[in-house]
Amino acid sequence: MKHDPRITLWRDGVAARGLEGVLEAEIYLDPTAMGCAAPATGVRAGPDASAEQMDQLLFGERFEVLEEEGAWLFGQAARDGYVGFVEAAALKPAGPAPTHRVAAIRTYAFEGPSIKTRANGPYSINALVCVEAVDGKLAKVAGAGWMTAAHLTPIGVFEDDWAGVAERFVGAPYLWGGRESLGLDCSGLVQQALFACGRACPRDTDQQEALGAAIAAGDFGRGDLVFWKGHVAMGIGDGRIVHANGHHMATVIEPLAEAVERIAAVGYGAPTSYRRI
Repeated sequence: MKHDPRITLWRDGVAARGLEGVLEAEIYLDPTAMGCAAPATGVRAGPDASAEQMDQLLFGERFEVLEEEGAWLFGQAARDGYVGFVEAAALKPAGPAPTHRVAAIRTYAFEGPSIKTRANGPYSINALVCVEAVDGKLAKVAGAGWMTAAHLTPIGVFEDDWAGVAERFVGAPYLWGGRESLGLDCSGLVQQALFACGRACPRDTDQQEALGAAIAAGDFGRGDLVFWKGHVAMGIGDGRIVHANGHHMATVIEPLAEAVERIAAVGYGAPTSYRRI
């Protein structure tokens, strides 16, 4: 049986215990649950800071560690299943279960229960946090500091307009493999928008193209997805899309017709599909 290496916790003959009997390996190990302690950190193709960033972990997200290689840990992101290397310094042993997620596009954590104390961050939308106490307008978050309570929402409370979430990223720079509010790529934008609405979403465009159901180009509307080879954009209505893209090197809103013409002109062809989630 063929397995997608992007989402299969296996390398060099070593696999996660849960794959025993499913995928042949020389050694099966029990992964160790760790949590992201940084506002965001890269999931890379190799144990090196210069290796390709394929994905990111946000604060509080779990990472299942299979092996250690120097200052890097090889494992799998629990939220989207992506496999790669993360700097050990950005992780800590998994702590208490999250009680809230960051609902603002980004927020800071202060060292004390005052906005005049030192600020750390920023922490991006969908970061997972455990609130330990509330003091006025600030909430004490385990492992981070004091965040604006109004910027947090309880786990299980979601938004209902993923196109509206995506629009909040307009102006964010394009970043390959990114999914934080300070920089993200096309599929990272779609993933973040759906996560904020309580919807599961894989990481890469080819995986996302299996979401929902196919629709005709003429039916494309708000919240629908349009795919090209290696690219995805989201409809916001009135024939417009929002997408993080390498042409603008930013997250922008533009007419779909203009994007279709431009992308075809540089050799990537016409859209491969339109999907409704």
